[in-house]
Parts: sequence; structure tokens; C-alpha cells
Amino acid sequence: MKKTYLYIAAFLVLVSTGCKKDYLNVNTNPNSLPTATPSFVISNAMNVSASSLVSPNELGMMWSGHWTQSNGYILSTTTFQYQFTNNDYNYWDGTYDNLNDYKFVLDNAVAYKQEYLLGPAKIMMAFNFQKLVDLYGNIPYTDALQGVKVLAPKFDDQKTVYENLITLLDGAIADLKKYPYESTNAGADIIFKGSNLNWIKFANSLKLRILMRQSRISGRDSYITAEINKINTEGSGFITGTEVGVNPGYNASAGQINPFYNAYGYSETGARIATNNYPRITEFAVNTLKATGDTIRLKRVAYAVGNEDGANPGVSLKPELTSNYVGTPFGVGSGFLPTNTSAVGPAFLTKGVFNKPFVIMTAAEIQFNLAEAKQRYGAAVTLAGTAKSYYEEGVKQSYRALGASTTGLAALLVSGVNDVDFYASTNKLNAIAYQKWFALGYFNGLEAWSEYRKSGYPLTPQSRAVTTTARPLRLYYPGTELGSNGANVNAQGTIDPLSSRIFWDID
Repeated sequence: MKKTYLYIAAFLVLVSTGCKKDYLNVNTNPNSLPTATPSFVISNAMNVSASSLVSPNELGMMWSGHWTQSNGYILSTTTFQYQFTNNDYNYWDGTYDNLNDYKFVLDNAVAYKQEYLLGPAKIMMAFNFQKLVDLYGNIPYTDALQGVKVLAPKFDDQKTVYENLITLLDGAIADLKKYPYESTNAGADIIFKGSNLNWIKFANSLKLRILMRQSRISGRDSYITAEINKINTEGSGFITGTEVGVNPGYNASAGQINPFYNAYGYSETGARIATNNYPRITEFAVNTLKATGDTIRLKRVAYAVGNEDGANPGVSLKPELTSNYVGTPFGVGSGFLPTNTSAVGPAFLTKGVFNKPFVIMTAAEIQFNLAEAKQRYGAAVTLAGTAKSYYEEGVKQSYRALGASTTGLAALLVSGVNDVDFYASTNKLNAIAYQKWFALGYFNGLEAWSEYRKSGYPLTPQSRAVTTTARPLRLYYPGTELGSNGANVNAQGTIDPLSSRIFWDID
């Protein structure tokens, strides 16, 4: 863990000076000693937790079947040929560095009389550890984040880590109830602006995600239902009607734009960046939305053939007729150029809209998890709604998050179309999985890929760049970890990303 064990010192130097209310504008004095309060560290840590998701979300969008790349703008063949190594896709080092920031907050909050940060720090730690498990399986947990005390941390069983995260989130909720934010402290919170209730709802929502990710594992039903009922008894509920988003003050300055917009949209001067041509909506996603009559959401996640009209933000270059929305096959092929296929749509990339919060959890995902819980467990979970009511609310929340008109949505939900009309769907769990997969796409690509691996639904076409039926199921442990903690990495056995499954991925 080359980076993992450097602990917080380098980060503290980075943030040692600067305005507490402007977390994106940091000055560094290389000659000063590191000084930082937990409130400053956690603000920057939250910002990093969001920005560091851009790359894994992109990978998840590709491998879950939402995105591909233009035939005329190819950045990475490894993503489509599945020929990656332990030197590709290293999300390990940065995530552990980020976790060390939250550990610093936990270690210093009491001394600085900032106990109100204990709960949020634990929640964000759980958020990041869950990401690591879903990417790598067994990971250092109990021995992690110890600095020079433990230079070669042992790996913990991934299922046990998941269980420990539920306990960590329970502790976070207890801390939030004991140490509420005061109005004068709210500025450090770039997610909920000091709302303890929303932090508790986020903790409950994250617990639900962790629990339902395990729903297909034999023998886990009683554990999952008991934990869901504990959430229900706690009574604070879940995030509803809005997304969980990070916003440290994104603005039209270099390095201070929403990181998704900065990666695929426009510069701070309004110039289209080169990678705007890179992500293309897949043929599968476009054709599926057309086939189900879901053209309203289609026109929000994609532009008509070509890109956005730079002179008319949010409007396609070509007429916005359903026939002008054209997807690109996954793995691309000749002829699928940026000029004749659909780019990422106005719900996500609109010229000049650079300051949206970076979404780390959607309200729709929560509703679909509730729908799955009721469909699988029925009366064993004490949730008030029905599988159908949660499912339909999830679809509505997806429309809201995309800024899509709900005109005609009620008719669509009783259209008799499989995977759209809940009652008409031949497999209710598949319908929930499809709608969750779609709602997670574009916002949370990594979660979309995780759900795709968990459910296997919808079955998206294999990459055109390969001849095998095998698909990526996880990542390699990075070469940096092998170099610094080789004995413990090797103890995990032979890892084959095309056959070694994460514990919740049973088939």
C-alpha cells in the first residue's frame, strides 16, 4: 500500500491554508508544517470522494452496457478487449488515501471539539469501503489506516467487511444523534449543509444498498430482513425526493468545475473539450428505451445524432425525433463516428451548467432497493409500501432526477410493456433490476455495473472487440499493493477478473 500508509501528512500540507468556505481554491506553502482542523479535512475529503468516482463510474458505464466509445475517438482498447492488468484501473491507492482523511477526522474530532463530524466521517468511510469490496473482494479493513504501525495489513473476508460496515453505520447514526451539527458548523458539510437528519437518512440508505446487494446469497435472508427491520424501527427513513450530492462550490474557474462536466463537457471558457466526443450511448440502451416506449428518458440521457448545439445549450444539433437517436454498439465498429451517433444527453451535459452537485446516490436507487426487499421478503420486512408502489416511485424519481417530463408516465406504467408495467412484467425482480440498472446509469456507473453483476439483468450485448463470452467480474489488486504488501496479496490466491466473483455475485 504505497500510498495507503503515508497517512494524512501530505494531505494536510495541501490544505493547511486557504479559505474554509472555498474548498476548491487551496494555497500551499511547502515550507509550513501541516496544520488542519477536522472540519477542513472532512470538507476536502468529501470533495475527493466525489471527484475520484469519475473514472470508476466511466468504467462501470462501459461494462454495464450504458456507454461505449466513438469509433472516431478511442481512448482505451483495454476496456473493450478485457486485456487489462494490475497496472490498469487502480482505484485502490486513492480510495485508501481518502479513507485516511476520514480516519484523521475520527482521531481528532474530540480534541478539536468537533464531535459532530464523527457520524459523517464514519458514513463516508463505509461508502468508500463498500466501493473497495465491490471492486476487489477481500480488502484490508481491521488492519487498514494504521499508518506506520501496520505496514503490511492483512486482508479481511469481504462478507465480513460488509457486515462490519453495517455496524459502522449504526455507530454513525448514534454519533449523529448524540452530537448534532450547530448552525455555525454547517459550512464544513458540503453534502447536507449540517442536516443531521439527512445524514441519518443517508446512512440508512447506504445500509439498505449494502444489505440488498447480498439478496441473492443463500442463507442471508434472515440477516437482511432483521437489519432492514432495524432501519424501519429507527424511524428516520431514507433519502427521498432528491439525490445525495457533493458540491464544494463548483464554478466556472479552472479546476473548480463539476468533475463530470470537466471530464466530458466544456472548459471554464465554454469551449467543448476533446473528450466530449468520447462517451457514446450504447445501441442497446437506445433501442431498449425505444422498444419500451420510454422516449422521454431517451431524450434526456442522449442527444439526437451528433452532439449538443453549442449555440443552443441543451438542444441537439439534429431534430429531436426518436429516429434521430442512434446508439453505438458496445466495443464499437466501423462507421460509428461522433457525427452519426448520440452523445451523452442534456440531463448530464448542458453547456454552461457546470455547477451541479456531483451525485453519489440517487433517490431512485433507494426506492428500487425497497421494491426488491418487498418483492423478495414480503411480510418479513416491516416496510409500509408494496413492491409495486416502491417500484413506481423509483421510476418517478428517475424521471425527476433526469429533468424529464412526467406527462404520459402514468400511462406508461400501465402500458402492459414488460419491465415497465410492474403488473404486466413476467418477472417482477427482473423488472426492478432493469429499472434500477437504468436509473443508476449516467449518475452512478460503478453501482450500475455492480447491480448488473449481481442480477445479470438486463443481458446486454457482449463487446464486439472480444470473441469470448466471459466478461469482467472484478479488478486485479493493483501492482502498487503487490509491491508493498505482496505476501497478503498473494494470500488471496489466483485472481482472474473474468472468473473470480465478488461474494454477492453468485452466478
